[in-house]
Amino acid sequence: MLNFIKQTLIGREPGPTGGGPDEEDRTRIAAGVILLEAAHADHECTEDELNHVIDTLRSDFNLSQKLAEELLELAHRERSQAVDLFEFTNLINNEFSKDEKKMVLEAVWRIIHIDGLIEKHEDHFARKLTHLLRLTHKDMIDAKLKARKKIE
Repeated sequence: MLNFIKQTLIGREPGPTGGGPDEEDRTRIAAGVILLEAAHADHECTEDELNHVIDTLRSDFNLSQKLAEELLELAHRERSQAVDLFEFTNLINNEFSKDEKKMVLEAVWRIIHIDGLIEKHEDHFARKLTHLLRLTHKDMIDAKLKARKKIE
């Protein structure tokens, strides 16, 4: 499945229907990019943070370890080519319910909390993401508290 995504995303081969990856695959990649961005928000991406990103992709999208790692690789590529987060958050806004968007935000806060410190860049990223996902300040605080509780 992800090899097909890789080929169509990179644009080397059209998919069997002539289009790119389907919305579900594109949304998974978008979520992966957002989780990676959270891991890099403090300008230092640790192995613990990357492992948590993979674990989140596995559990939230019901993927095997191998598929989660391939998705992470694709997300790395997309992140390196992106100008901003809008293209990814816009896709998530169009495809995810409010509860699913809250789950993404909670996963972001878990990644931020992994190292035990919340730096100003990480906090700023989470606040910006809240706005881009069209969630409320209360949604952000709830996600932050849930994430902290799960990490402790």
